[in-house]
Amino acid sequence: MKTSNARSLRPEPAQGVLSLLFFPWMNMSNKLNELINTSSGESRRDFLVKAMMVGGSGFLLTSMKAWGMDIASSQKVPPQLQGSGRGKTVVILGAGLAGMTAAYELGKLGYTCKLIEARAFAGGRCQTARKGSTLEELGGVKQTCEFDRGQYINIGPWRIPFNHHSTLYYTSEFGIPLEMFNNDNDAAYVYSENAKGALAKRRLRMFEVKADMRGYVDELLAKTLQSGQMDQQVTADDKRLLIDYLANEGYLSKKDLSYRGTGGRGFKVNPGAGISPGPGIASDPLAFSDLLQSKLGHMYHSVHEFTQQATMLQPIGGMDQIAVAFEKRVGKMIRYNAEVTSLRNLPDSVEVHVKDVVSGAASVIKGDFCLCTIPLSVLGQIENNFSDKFKLALQGSAYAAVCKIGLQMNRRFWETDDGIYGGHVFTDIKGINLISLPSGDWQGKKGTLLGFYSHAADAAQISALSNAERTDYALAAGEKIFPGQYRKSFDSAFSIAWHRVRYSMGGWANWSAEARATAYPVLVEGEGRTLLAGEHMSYLGGWQAGAIESAWQQIARIHQRLSA
Repeated sequence: MKTSNARSLRPEPAQGVLSLLFFPWMNMSNKLNELINTSSGESRRDFLVKAMMVGGSGFLLTSMKAWGMDIASSQKVPPQLQGSGRGKTVVILGAGLAGMTAAYELGKLGYTCKLIEARAFAGGRCQTARKGSTLEELGGVKQTCEFDRGQYINIGPWRIPFNHHSTLYYTSEFGIPLEMFNNDNDAAYVYSENAKGALAKRRLRMFEVKADMRGYVDELLAKTLQSGQMDQQVTADDKRLLIDYLANEGYLSKKDLSYRGTGGRGFKVNPGAGISPGPGIASDPLAFSDLLQSKLGHMYHSVHEFTQQATMLQPIGGMDQIAVAFEKRVGKMIRYNAEVTSLRNLPDSVEVHVKDVVSGAASVIKGDFCLCTIPLSVLGQIENNFSDKFKLALQGSAYAAVCKIGLQMNRRFWETDDGIYGGHVFTDIKGINLISLPSGDWQGKKGTLLGFYSHAADAAQISALSNAERTDYALAAGEKIFPGQYRKSFDSAFSIAWHRVRYSMGGWANWSAEARATAYPVLVEGEGRTLLAGEHMSYLGGWQAGAIESAWQQIARIHQRLSA
């Protein structure tokens, strides 16, 4: 079997846990009780076969839970499958995280897994660009990464939330060292090209915006409470406690509940050594009206989203360390450079036609079951014998246009000159969205930052630029925020437009509410001897956890089907 050490890119995405088991059913508990009552004397295997016939795979899961055989009650660990898969073959299409997760877990049970991968390397969109990485987008020219050794950019997934237990399960299982990813740095800048009023095109620290906006709002509410205008809504005791909270949260004067600034937003003269401890006078707050007109307060929330925390996690050395760890364990199962040209469900097997990308030679691979992890944007273009209903469902998801660029800088000016260690610079400069500063190798000589992270129409426009034009666009934007530093410190760049990458055709799947209700359940259920997995088959779209947990769900179903 051919293996490869070549690693062109390695990308990210990547949100919520699969709550839909397989399909809804009625009166489940009544059916279960009826079956249990009539199955005395039957073997557990016979009972489960009857459960499968009565209610399908979803009912079978509930039945197994009733017997204490829960295989999918938690997404923190893979399903605890019982029995053996020896003598059975599962063809897995795509050696991304979903495909390799399935091969790794099914392999433990003795299944023969045939992993088919069109690229010369595994990992799918879990890619990291480093020295020697190559990429040729559709309609583009070949690009080779010229970063220094040790420098890299996570072109795909780039951060792990603390609550993505499935991803962290494998980083722990494989011994992949992690480090903190600084996802929210108050010392980082915010810069608005389009803000109304005096704050337009003015570089500000995030802590300036937060301190002043919260201080003014807290002052208004505290004074409103104190004046008695909310006595009907708040009791006297709660009123006192709330005013105390607002004064503390907004750094208000205890004397008159006014906001005049705080040391947290910086000092007019910083304190230091010498005879005097410094003036200790906070810098002047921004005008409340200017803040409101600028809408800069919209760039933060009271708490972070479920998948976005102030501090997150990342593998040391690049996100592709997860894919590399999987590939070390299942690489012998992978057939590289094999493009799927046809997929056919047969009554008791599956048949996959592939073409060798290098030689053009065609071959047929057969198995007892197929787990297809190919993105829907690509799968819909492959010849198959699915039903019309299933083919229509394959068109239910649109894929995100996404562009990223990594910029290697020969000096970490954001640290030495601006004191910013990790985090994101937020901006409304068209197509830039954010500049993300590295969360590792503090105070190193060089560093590689994310120069833009564009989506949708902006990504489509940027992707039409040449690689040199993309680089110039990113540098021009960064120069507005770090004048005199950005261009002068630039070494080299590497960019990607995921919607123009063959075998991906988009960053991640986007589901409308209507498609979630109609097409998504059809695809989750699969058809014949083919099931689907990947981030697109989850409510964690664009995240590695979505790929992993969808694979967990579907391998449990495959094992049930082949064991029944």
